[in-house]
Amino acid sequence: MRVHGAFRRPAVLAATATVLAFPLITPPAQGDSTDRPSVRISDTSLDRKLPYLGVTDLEKMLESGRVTSVQLARAYLRRMAAYNGDRAHGVNAIIAKNRDALREAARLDRERRAGRVRGPLHGIPIVIKDNTDMAGMPTTSGSESLARFRPPDDAYQVRRLRASGAFVLAKTNLHEFAYGITTISSRGGQTRNPYDLTRNPGGSSGGTGAAVASAFAPIGMGTDTCGSIRIPAAQNSLVGLRPTIGLSSRDGVAPMSDTQDTMGPLGTSVPDVATVLNATVGYDPADPSTARGVGRHPRDYVGPLRHATLRGARIGLFTDLLGTKPAERPTTAVIHRAVRELRRAGATVVTVHRPDIIDTVNHADAIGLEFERDLNTYLTSPGNRAPRSLARLRAPRDEVTLADIVASGKVTPSVMKIIKPLVGSTGKHPREYRATLAAHAKLRHQLDRLLRHRRLDAITYPTLKRTAMKIGKDQLGSNCGPSARSGLPALTVPAGYTRAGMPVGLELLGRPFTEPTLLGLGQAYEQSTHHRRPPELHKP
Repeated sequence: MRVHGAFRRPAVLAATATVLAFPLITPPAQGDSTDRPSVRISDTSLDRKLPYLGVTDLEKMLESGRVTSVQLARAYLRRMAAYNGDRAHGVNAIIAKNRDALREAARLDRERRAGRVRGPLHGIPIVIKDNTDMAGMPTTSGSESLARFRPPDDAYQVRRLRASGAFVLAKTNLHEFAYGITTISSRGGQTRNPYDLTRNPGGSSGGTGAAVASAFAPIGMGTDTCGSIRIPAAQNSLVGLRPTIGLSSRDGVAPMSDTQDTMGPLGTSVPDVATVLNATVGYDPADPSTARGVGRHPRDYVGPLRHATLRGARIGLFTDLLGTKPAERPTTAVIHRAVRELRRAGATVVTVHRPDIIDTVNHADAIGLEFERDLNTYLTSPGNRAPRSLARLRAPRDEVTLADIVASGKVTPSVMKIIKPLVGSTGKHPREYRATLAAHAKLRHQLDRLLRHRRLDAITYPTLKRTAMKIGKDQLGSNCGPSARSGLPALTVPAGYTRAGMPVGLELLGRPFTEPTLLGLGQAYEQSTHHRRPPELHKP
């Protein structure tokens, strides 16, 4: 298993990884029908319903025999074929399809008929961001420079999802090397926002966000170093969770910053996100940060949502993160409306004005100081197969580093401008690095103390101050820092739409390992507003 950041998986654990992984998929035996349940919804009807079906809905349909996993896989693939398009047309969210998806779905259907159901994700198709390892497929990080970069096995969370019965339908585009928030890459091109194909879908997990919003899959996985789950959630009217650092493993994910990286789900509802969380949290020796989470998460994130309420909740509106510029006012108006909705549902919302916290946020960004170190550790981890054409030094494993990637020239120009100056930067700024880590710790303390002192269940603000910008323009207005640079959890939920029809996300930030509280607040708000509606897609 590849490692995250500067940590390596012990050899004995690496040796057992293949035993724990989901078993190899075999084609169905001849004459074995995998898609003939006694009562079945027609393919035509299923195609029409896909945009309105989440994980919870599909679980019930699979359990009742109304659909099979093979039928679902084919339906989602048909929708991809109709609306994904290519670099010039369509949503362009998919970077590669899993050629074994139908065989995996068939195996899961056979298991279900035999009475072996692994859980609520059994037979559910998912998509994963292409900086996340999956055995048998390249992990390109959206870069032509890594078009043939192959990991030996699944990332930890992918392995857990597959063991829970989910199967990967496709890998999604991302902002190259996750270094941006508009989702453009040399490998995948520009992904477009399904609510307006002239706009960006957010990033860096914009491919996952656009794919789930477009109903190419009911749920997807992203990564978040500074907003990369929450921004696509906001811009695609989805629920996105950035977990507490240490709740779940980052092993097998191409890193940006060990201090700030997380991995988490994007879905169409809070219960769907909670279902994925049940399958993916836990201790992993390959990611030492997960030691912090031992004993600090519940056995079940889904069940308590049945009793979720906003009555009695105390939420702080972080006014320093509200936009006041003309281009920001439409989003701010939606957030003020959301605050009124929170109050009507029973929450007490108080204002929070803390410019000192914003100042700390601005001094706590570790990405540029850790990017080369952590990416090189991942690229050169045992088992990773690098494209020989990139290797400058003919090392035994043909190891590739950031320097090789830059030298190849196979990086989209806007990202090349960012990563080229980082070559050779590892360890060169020790004083700045210490100050950044100190600011990170200070920010975590400030936010935690604020939440305790004001007796707040969460702090709220817009995920972005502006809606999705036109393709080709920089995306402004991100509020990614408070959560990403403190390690605290944050949940984005749909807050509605501007008059122009563009989605806005309401973010809820909480104390360490309070994901159950955030999910409960999000569920109660979701159920009291029902803001989300699928985009109206047109075939390219």
